Amino acid sequence: MTTGTLITQITDYANRADPYPLYAELRKQPVRRQDDGTYVVSTYYEVRSVANDPRLSNDTRNRPPGYARTADADDTGLPPSFIFTDPPVHDRLRETITRPFGPPHSPRFLDGLRGELAQVVTELLDAFEGKDQVDIVEDFAYPLPVTAICKVLGVPREDEPNFHGWADALASSLDPQVGEEGKEKGQQARQDLGAYLSDLIETKRRHPGPGILSALAPDMTPADLEATAVLLLVAGHETTVNAITNTTLTLLRHPDILDRFLKDPDLAVPLIEEVLRYEPPVQFVPWTTALADIDVAGTTIPKGSPVWLMLAAANRDPQRFEDPDRFDPDRKDNEHLGMYTGIHYCFGAPLARIELHLAVPELFRRVKFSRLLEDPPPYRANAVLRGPRHLPVAIEGLTA
Repeated sequence: MTTGTLITQITDYANRADPYPLYAELRKQPVRRQDDGTYVVSTYYEVRSVANDPRLSNDTRNRPPGYARTADADDTGLPPSFIFTDPPVHDRLRETITRPFGPPHSPRFLDGLRGELAQVVTELLDAFEGKDQVDIVEDFAYPLPVTAICKVLGVPREDEPNFHGWADALASSLDPQVGEEGKEKGQQARQDLGAYLSDLIETKRRHPGPGILSALAPDMTPADLEATAVLLLVAGHETTVNAITNTTLTLLRHPDILDRFLKDPDLAVPLIEEVLRYEPPVQFVPWTTALADIDVAGTTIPKGSPVWLMLAAANRDPQRFEDPDRFDPDRKDNEHLGMYTGIHYCFGAPLARIELHLAVPELFRRVKFSRLLEDPPPYRANAVLRGPRHLPVAIEGLTA
């Protein structure tokens, strides 16, 4: 089986529900060249090594002519957001953005959102009252992260509904196999979001208020700030939706572990980390490029070659994790790649973990689940940001 065939199958929607046997096949050769010249890295130590190699570029402008670039690099007149840049530009932008977002400059910012986000969780679950079935995605996992990222940015509550559609279209456009229609929708969403953010940023400059847009306005150009806000919406929303939904689905598929979790809420921390390994919301990184020849596991990735880093395959590498296809919240030394690694480690990881630790325990504390109504559920089209599009479940009641 050729790498091209494997990658085609991995990105084929027919295999979205369970790509892991394909990842196992891919790992038999740690580094593989596709017919189009792309190199695919799939084993844990090799993915980690290449991801931390300064000769690997995240800047999609370095990709060879003819290779797909991300929606971030579309002709919108904006610079690329910091995730799609390399040092020193990346380091300058990331350091600037970190100041109002977290330690050491703003250690209480995220923690200060807990009360508001907990209230959102309560309101979403209260709406389950009287229902005998719900969609975990639409009714719970999807609304929470968009509210969180809007609070981080300082978006007025009445404008939040617009962000749902923009986030969905932008996330879908990141799929390397997306068609022209998906690209056009992503481009339109980015333009609409950009126009909204441009007005909001100008308002925040003149009338500072809550959120990081006000804090960053004096230190960043409007274009860089707008690009950053677009990135935070996509990265901060879609991945967390998938993480909450994947955790719910995994627990309902493992009733013995769910029973333990219900009796011992402290299991939440290792349980959520194990889900991030076992069912990571970001399956692979398909936009990097080699800036020089890179030798990996006996293979040379030539300068200028596009590189895909298969995070989900690496997270189930038996050379790193014992019995990797088993969901085990008691797993020790669980240094997974579910939030990536290196200088591009997920910027929003602290916020995502706060949301997960507020949402998941409360969901299972208050809701008495009966059964999954579809297993496997329908998945999103996106192979990169993988998660169920809907998760219909039957429920038997709701506690206070």
